[in-house]
Amino acid sequence: MQALRGILRKASLPKVAVFGYHGLPVTLTKESEPSSRRRARRDILLYGVCGGLLIAVLKLTEYRFLVVEHSVEIYVALVAALFAGLGIWLGLTLTKKRPAIVIKEIPPQSADPFVADEMRVSQLGITARELEILGLIATGLSNREIAGRLFVSENTVKTHSSRIFDKLGAKRRTQAVQLGKAARLIP
Repeated sequence: MQALRGILRKASLPKVAVFGYHGLPVTLTKESEPSSRRRARRDILLYGVCGGLLIAVLKLTEYRFLVVEHSVEIYVALVAALFAGLGIWLGLTLTKKRPAIVIKEIPPQSADPFVADEMRVSQLGITARELEILGLIATGLSNREIAGRLFVSENTVKTHSSRIFDKLGAKRRTQAVQLGKAARLIP
């Protein structure tokens, strides 16, 4: 306190007030120069930064001692966490159920039964048996299943199918079904 009073007396700054602190008088002065304010702010900032750096160094030292003492346990825990995460990820990936998407075409139901376009049938020269086989192809039956239903050989079904394909200009069964539906030959 004595040193503070001595410094304040030597400074030629105007006095503002005198306060007593535990019986010791303290003189507060008003600073006259703006540079001293800047210097005070700089000093405060410098002390704050130094204090922060000191705290950071102490925490780093504490951390380093912690890591050195328990390094094996830390590495084991990190490896265990890595493998646990990998195991959970693999388990979820391998056992994930993928939703089954089923696309089914449902033909519109009409009040009256389907009647084939007779003019188009005669124009293409399709026989009743070929038209019947085209309808069974459209239901998704194989040549063997069609032969079993119609009580004919499988070769007969293949012959009728190839004739239908030629008359419709189709290369595959699905294309023949599409062309037959477009021409109103089958429902």
